[in-house]
Amino acid sequence: MSTLSERLTLARKAAGVSQDSAARHLGISRPTYIAIEKGVRDAKPRELIALASLFKTQVNRLVRPEAPSLPISPHLRGEISGSGNEAGLSEAVDKLVGFVDDYQFLLEKTNSRLAPVIAPPQIERSEISINQLAARIAQSERSKLGLGQREPIGDIRKTLDEVGVHIFVDALNSRLAGLYAYVPNFGYCILVNRQHPLDRMRWTVAHEYGHFLFDRNQPGVDYLNSPARKPYSERFADAFAANFLMPAEGIRHQFEDAQLRSGDVNVGDVCRIADIYGVSLMAMTLRLEMMRLIHQGTWDFLRESGVKVRDIKLEAGLDLNMAKPGIETFPERYILLAIQAWNTEKITTSQFARLMRCSPIEAREKAESKSKSIIDADEMEISLRLDKSVLERGNATA
Repeated sequence: MSTLSERLTLARKAAGVSQDSAARHLGISRPTYIAIEKGVRDAKPRELIALASLFKTQVNRLVRPEAPSLPISPHLRGEISGSGNEAGLSEAVDKLVGFVDDYQFLLEKTNSRLAPVIAPPQIERSEISINQLAARIAQSERSKLGLGQREPIGDIRKTLDEVGVHIFVDALNSRLAGLYAYVPNFGYCILVNRQHPLDRMRWTVAHEYGHFLFDRNQPGVDYLNSPARKPYSERFADAFAANFLMPAEGIRHQFEDAQLRSGDVNVGDVCRIADIYGVSLMAMTLRLEMMRLIHQGTWDFLRESGVKVRDIKLEAGLDLNMAKPGIETFPERYILLAIQAWNTEKITTSQFARLMRCSPIEAREKAESKSKSIIDADEMEISLRLDKSVLERGNATA
């Protein structure tokens, strides 16, 4: 009962429901409800169903025998209380809490452990400018992650997952860009809005990673349109994202190459550079302005001109019809753990489907597809090793 009691308490606090309200919802006295939360009185099945509905969670989450994850939800809501912008926030927080709880459930079921999270010391405010500080930290992080000082970041989600950053993607209110929260002994958790363009999603991930480095113990929410005057932590996260995704050395190299080709750099060139680094035209234009490679106010001019970004991309010869890969809701490791738990019958098919947030048929298809891709990748790796071995042997014989 201790685990159930703890889960009930956390779920009630996460939903912002008082003990009085919970008791009235069940039609019992407050002392009787408190006895349930303390584990002194058993909760009846109908009461668990009613409480799950009130707390906007699932019964199976409340009755799991594993210890619940840390109360991300109350902390997160506490940080943003009074923001005056509640659009879709409760649903978004509930999704992030559910994803983290399910991830930890799968780790328990498969008897697996994540690599220990070695969080770097948090960055402190400095006498130097925010951009100088952010550039220095971004350069250091790129070096640690083996990204170099010029190359674009390919799969940012996979790159950060290796250092304990778990990125979930789901549909949120269009005004929300993302949420972030640090869970000790588990990792840094980010939820990104699937309904935004891919370049905006990449920016959100990089921005939230900046928060991980600067103020990870302060969970929060990022909105699509933030207030004009941002706090220091937000300005650092923005500057970090710009330097992390668009390293100065690489951007300058691309800019000079474009200049050498035609003797000038036009909007189409800027659009192509933005495409190389997986950022929006606005982000790249502002970055070039900050680096003083183009005139200040260029982005304001483009925006006020009324020219559509789509038309600029078409003029630049970028293929807008190129199929973009689908984005999984969960990190790769989560999916593999779910498949492993299902294949070894640690969870049922219906549980597997719930964990994957899809129907049982879709879950089976996803498992088969993922298993096949792993087998194909293994066969390709073996084939490449064999080819290399034969070539080396042939050269040695010659």
